[in-house]
Amino acid sequence: MNQKGCPEEFPITLVLDGFEVAVFQLTKQDLEDWVYGYLFSEGIIQKLCDVENVTINEETGMIHVNLSSPFEAEALYSKKKHYTAGCGRGVTFFSMTDVKTFQKVEGKNQYVLSYLLKKRSEFAKESPLYLETGGMHGACIVDENGFITVREDIGRHNAVDKIIGHAVRNGLDPSKLLLLTTGRVSYEMLSKAAKFGFGVIGSRTAATKQAIQLAKYLQIEVVGYLRGKMAITYTSFGRVVNDLAERTI
Repeated sequence: MNQKGCPEEFPITLVLDGFEVAVFQLTKQDLEDWVYGYLFSEGIIQKLCDVENVTINEETGMIHVNLSSPFEAEALYSKKKHYTAGCGRGVTFFSMTDVKTFQKVEGKNQYVLSYLLKKRSEFAKESPLYLETGGMHGACIVDENGFITVREDIGRHNAVDKIIGHAVRNGLDPSKLLLLTTGRVSYEMLSKAAKFGFGVIGSRTAATKQAIQLAKYLQIEVVGYLRGKMAITYTSFGRVVNDLAERTI
């Protein structure tokens, strides 16, 4: 019987302009992508140039970030922290009420369910840490030409932050991208997708009731249980066309 390796996680402290934000449990790969994705998802930065420099010390588990504009620590810390569910637990400063103030998503790219299933299969084959350990989450973006980019982490929300960070660092247009994830789509996952502007998010597992309610409000298409030849469409705004015999909630 083949022996799989164990997934690894490390405590990583994020420091912004000298202020310690929090300690996160992370997989060490693609940490700079995570920094940009997390800061963008939390509304601390809006664009690439908002970050002056990033210094990562894997040995000490410290990430120091200098912003191009003064960091308003008091404004951030005045917000209530919400600890994310699941492995590799993180922290978000956005509540459900905050997320409802986000702009409704306007992505117009259209996909068929069989295409989402095909890309989900490709995503699984391009996830080396999962294939090595069997215990990693992943997030994947698919561009308009069908090219996929994958990021992995012990935490599903961390993996999404990493792929958003990759997109921010490369100036990618969210209206031309499809987001796929291995993890459950919870409200904080949905908020990250909404903040960046993804019109469609697909997962190999379920979406929570709160995430579905939020997706309906923000007009984001959510498709769950992308496995084999099945899928469940949780919300529908014309971006995903059913070319399968599937169930609709």
